[in-house]
Amino acid sequence: MKRHKSLIPLSQDHHHGLMLAQLIKKGTPEYKGLPTTISGKINYVKLAWENELKIHFENEEKILFPAIKGKNHDIDKLIEEILEEHNQIKTLVSNLSTCEIPDNTLNDLGVLLEQHIRKEERSFFEKVQILLDKDLKALEGKIAPAKNQCST
Repeated sequence: MKRHKSLIPLSQDHHHGLMLAQLIKKGTPEYKGLPTTISGKINYVKLAWENELKIHFENEEKILFPAIKGKNHDIDKLIEEILEEHNQIKTLVSNLSTCEIPDNTLNDLGVLLEQHIRKEERSFFEKVQILLDKDLKALEGKIAPAKNQCST
């Protein structure tokens, strides 16, 4: 399904998030120009958190969710799951510097981040587009991709 105009910026962020998830999971190939060491990946994750992920979460939590919450039970249930995953991701990112086995934490974060993004893209956004199209029209132009927001 083609992405609704108001959700496109979030989907663009998801593309970057999937690349990050792939980078930090165990057993993935090296990517040219991206960190290969555990400490390099931790620093990369922290920068991605500050410059993209945190902003993306805020866009969802402060703009998208309030605009659609309370209008459909299934969507509300997904919002609850997504918020719980946001908290888990925040916790994993904040624990990266102090965890005993950082490569395991990076892998856990990569797996969770990928699953989270796939849920939003394949389930949440699809339901929202089908059931709450009018509510999405009211959000057009209110959400910009995180990468654009941090470069201004």
